[in-house]
Formats: sequence, C-alpha cells, structure tokens
Amino acid sequence: QVQLVESGGGLVQAGGSLRLSCAASGSIFSINTMGWYRQPPGKQREWVATITSGGSTMYADSVKGRFTISRDNGKNTVYLQMNSLKPEDTGVYYCKLSNLARDYWGQGTQVTVSS
Repeated sequence: QVQLVESGGGLVQAGGSLRLSCAASGSIFSINTMGWYRQPPGKQREWVATITSGGSTMYADSVKGRFTISRDNGKNTVYLQMNSLKPEDTGVYYCKLSNLARDYWGQGTQVTVSS
C-alpha cells in the first residue's frame, strides 16, 4: 500500500508564492511518476504538472512559467513551487503517484489566492 501526505497549502494574496510538498510512503517502485492536480471550486479536477523519476517535467499551459515541479527521490517527495499566483489558481491541490500501473492520491491541500 502507498500513502501520500500533502502539505503547504494556505491563503495568499495574488502575486504571492506557495510551496506544496507531498511525501509518499509504502511500497514504492523506483520508477514512477508523480504529479499535481487541482480542483477549483465547482469545477472538475484538472491536471497541473507531472514529473517522472528521471526528472522529466510537463506542465499545463495555465501554469507554465509560474509553477515548478521537482522531486527528491531519496525522500519520495514531490514539490510544487507556485509563483505569481492568481485568484484562478484557487482550489484543492492533490498529489498523485503512478506506481506499477496503479494510481494513488493524497487527501488534498487547500490553496486560496485572494485578489
């Protein structure tokens, strides 16, 4: 079994920054993909960014140039540095680990950006 625990959410003014963390524990294969998703109020969950165990990254167009995903393989932790935040970045942010053809999700952390 795999467990994911996110942290780092909060309330920030537009233009500010936050750093999210997601620590994974349990039976984790060394080759995996970790990512961040978010669910804005009243909307569907959407993909934000992905990073492979080799360090390749991909971003949604809406966050490209403002968000940076990174990971520490030794700690099984993925990070999301969010800069130049906008009110439309508000939502619950979820971490996902894709491991041996299975997906695992964290419980989510709230990010609120005020205008």
